[in-house]
Amino acid sequence: MYNPLVDKRPYGATFVGNATSIKFSLDCNMAIKRVFIVLRHIYGEGGEVNGADVRYELTYRRTQNGEDIFEGEFALGGYGVWKYRFEGEYADGSLAFFGRGADGIAVKGDWLPEWQLTVSKYDYKTPDWAKRGVIYQIFADRFCKVGETPFNKRGRLHTYWNDRPDIEEFGKDYRADDFFGGNAKGIISRLEYLKSLGVTCIYLSPIFKSSSNHRYDTGDYLEIDELFGTEKEFRELVARAKELGIAVILDGVFNHTGSDSKYFNKEGNYPTVGAYQSMQSPYYDWYYFNDFPRLYHCWWGSTVVPTVNKSADGFRQLILGDGGVIDKWSKSGIAGWRLDVVDELPIDFTSDLCKAIKSKGEDMLIVGEVWEDASVKIAYDEWRPYFMGGQLDSVMNYPFKEAINAYALSGDVNAFIETVSVILENYPKQSLDALMNLIDSHDTVRALTALSGIAPPESKRERAEFVLDEKSYISAKNRLRLASTLQYTLPGVPCVYYGDEAGVQGFEDPLNRGTYPWGQEDVELIAHYRALGKMREKYAELLTGETRFVHDDRLLIYTRICDKGAITVYANATAESVSRKCTGKDAFTGREIKSKITVKPLSVRVVVDGNIVK
Repeated sequence: MYNPLVDKRPYGATFVGNATSIKFSLDCNMAIKRVFIVLRHIYGEGGEVNGADVRYELTYRRTQNGEDIFEGEFALGGYGVWKYRFEGEYADGSLAFFGRGADGIAVKGDWLPEWQLTVSKYDYKTPDWAKRGVIYQIFADRFCKVGETPFNKRGRLHTYWNDRPDIEEFGKDYRADDFFGGNAKGIISRLEYLKSLGVTCIYLSPIFKSSSNHRYDTGDYLEIDELFGTEKEFRELVARAKELGIAVILDGVFNHTGSDSKYFNKEGNYPTVGAYQSMQSPYYDWYYFNDFPRLYHCWWGSTVVPTVNKSADGFRQLILGDGGVIDKWSKSGIAGWRLDVVDELPIDFTSDLCKAIKSKGEDMLIVGEVWEDASVKIAYDEWRPYFMGGQLDSVMNYPFKEAINAYALSGDVNAFIETVSVILENYPKQSLDALMNLIDSHDTVRALTALSGIAPPESKRERAEFVLDEKSYISAKNRLRLASTLQYTLPGVPCVYYGDEAGVQGFEDPLNRGTYPWGQEDVELIAHYRALGKMREKYAELLTGETRFVHDDRLLIYTRICDKGAITVYANATAESVSRKCTGKDAFTGREIKSKITVKPLSVRVVVDGNIVK
């Protein structure tokens, strides 16, 4: 039967005018005489043919191993998203219908799900440097602090680095106004440590002037927050990282600003006349007021982050123009941007933003925050053309996160294959290879806590004080090792949330944003992450290959394969050891495997095919 990861070329998505080739195999006992692929246009432009399905007949080629094999190719003239199925015609003219099974492989039946074919406008390129190595996400206020910085913000500066973050108290608003003072000097002091983990890119949370510890409420896009350091220190960080082969990408928060900003100035802390203060403000048309100044549109109802009108000339000039945000910070030597809540941005603004970033160098990386399948993302009733060319290079890969963590907890191989296969089928390979693969982030429960499988306590205070007991910690740690190995070997690039490799725990925001535990790290976990980093570096070419799933009744098995060779992952989320026939060499130890491997409970073996790679 048809498997799109094997029987369709090109692998994954295609582009307008490019030939797509299909091989479709059927049990010869079915006696089907003709086979058609039937496509219909869902999103995009140029694909409608009077609203009718588009049909291409496949040609019978041969009978082999009891199967009739039909092949053919076609090229589509409309970009966007297409759905397709297969129809088989018997000698009497009646039809058999074939749709997508749960694992992506064809099954016969009526009203089955269809496959997706994503068709880009053109064969766009993504930065090759971003497809290898390891990304390390740093929450700037909490990673490392060196020296003292005068504190002049609302709120407080913790005097003890290992305090837990403040939480909202009953009857009080949570203001994210407790700080630890993590800074550029601190990151510089730990660059050699990051290098030892195999890190090749730092994804840095917002660092521009702001009133909060997370800085997603920008106060001034053109100034570095004084608690993080000076502009000179930031530029030194970028330069020193580059010397070690580590790129830096920034967090671009362009959907909203802070209410406490030079643009809105609700608190009156800036010398400018902000939009909140006067309708004559040069920033007034940047925002949406329902009842000036009291009622205004803001992000998800949070009044500290008023939504920006992305059509306002002044705002567009600030972000996109000469001397503006993209221009200024690109010249600091950064390697790209992660775009916060990109699905909140208008499509035309996203295109102009991406164009501005790429104007600073085609190798500038653009990663969007999208939590779902980005190829079919709908926001504000509009399909988002992220992978059509001219927009994102790639996205944060939350679907893989859900698949990895669910498998580590439940061992459901079929559910894992279903979730991962959809992304493999739907994304252009150039974007697939640059995916930011995470298992947690500043917006989710810490991986170690989530992988404990323990239900969160009811109250926020109980969750704040919760620490895994020794038995639960060991179990969660084993699952984290399993999950991170999958994260490092699936298509895309692993993104390690700072401190995961050291055993940091924590429930939801802000409990997932504790400080890095310098001097109290879990050294076994760090050794594991270092081994993962070395393995990725050694087998970088194999780990950008295509993905093949091997169906097994107990293990999750997949192979990454390219013209240089193959590497196979054997994951065991069960409670018992499982052995399988295997030859090659262990990707971590280099030891030869002559006949079989044994995969212990909650562990992964990674094997390089000895017949191909020496």
